[in-house]
Amino acid sequence: MEALYATGLEIHFVGVVVLLAVVMFNIIMLALSHQVIRYAKRLRIVMPISALLITISIFTGIVMMAAKHLNFSLANSAMIVVSIVFIILEVKRYKILKHETDIQQEGAFIDYKRKAFRILVIEMALLTVMSAWMLL
Repeated sequence: MEALYATGLEIHFVGVVVLLAVVMFNIIMLALSHQVIRYAKRLRIVMPISALLITISIFTGIVMMAAKHLNFSLANSAMIVVSIVFIILEVKRYKILKHETDIQQEGAFIDYKRKAFRILVIEMALLTVMSAWMLL
């Protein structure tokens, strides 16, 4: 049982680190993009990867909690809240691009970039703070 927990913890950690790398990649991709259509095409490739990594992190977290007999601690509760907030932010970022960014309107992509940077920085901060807390 302890080997299962150790393996789950390693998978969880690697999933979070790769998710952090994907968020950094999203920030770089957004900073280097100048056309909304090309950015949207790239985002359609990256978004499922982000969703998969979020799912992996949540699933391995649930498995590890079950292995420890569902003992809720402050750290576990914080991870649940961070996961929910992360999902909401990703959905919000995609909806802003899909519904609020009009490609005919001048400056629409610049406005989207400002909003998306804010969301991505929040995601990066959440992941960094939660990871730092768990490493202490």
